[in-house]
Amino acid sequence: MYNLLSRSLVILGGLLAAPVPANAAPIVFSGAGTNAASIQGVVDSYRAALGSNRREIDWDGGGLQTTTNAGTPFNGFLNSEGVLFMTPGSGFIQATPDGLVSINPTYGGFETFSPFRLFTPVASNITDVLFYTPGSNGANAVTISGFGAIFSDVDLVATTSLQYFDPNGNQLGTFFASPLGDGLSFLGVLFDGGELVSRVRITTGTTVLGQNDGSGTDVVVMDNFIYAIPQADRTVPEPATWLLLGIGLAGFYWRKQKA
Repeated sequence: MYNLLSRSLVILGGLLAAPVPANAAPIVFSGAGTNAASIQGVVDSYRAALGSNRREIDWDGGGLQTTTNAGTPFNGFLNSEGVLFMTPGSGFIQATPDGLVSINPTYGGFETFSPFRLFTPVASNITDVLFYTPGSNGANAVTISGFGAIFSDVDLVATTSLQYFDPNGNQLGTFFASPLGDGLSFLGVLFDGGELVSRVRITTGTTVLGQNDGSGTDVVVMDNFIYAIPQADRTVPEPATWLLLGIGLAGFYWRKQKA
């Protein structure tokens, strides 16, 4: 009896002592500059933080300078890169700065990080990014540990943002890009405390593409997206679960001993 109880307590104690990850503060990478070279350092720091387990979309199509329109959901990178883009608007556009000027002549201040094209939703300033196993063509929804984006012509404080959600729809945090009119802003967040990011909501500026930029109205477009390679969901039992499991094992050994 004593040996049985001791053995059960050892098992239970080991389970309770098992490490249960506690969420750490996310690591934020942020910076703004007049051109690509001026934010290269913070972008490279984020790339290094993600390590080799990262992917990047530059929207340039190997040097294309044409304007490309897509509907929503936009699945052009779903199978190859494991991302799906959605918007409450009518779709998305990839265009050079000159292509955006043809939409509205006030759009003369859009810089690119990687030439030649930029990316933006149409009829909305909201983009939702969801993650899947590359090669599964959207059959396997997964999570990531970090996502970052480069923004062009952020004029106003606390308007352009990245908002992160876990698989249950709980918000993990909202972070704002640093403003610099006619410049480039980078914002990337790395979650290294066990958090699972299943969706990122991007808010660009205060209004939709086509409106005049300036006078309190901020039209923002995007360039490169950088994110961790999508990975399978991981679940870690809560302490109460460990306790119940330990009690169950103790009961199992008790019944076995009586038998």
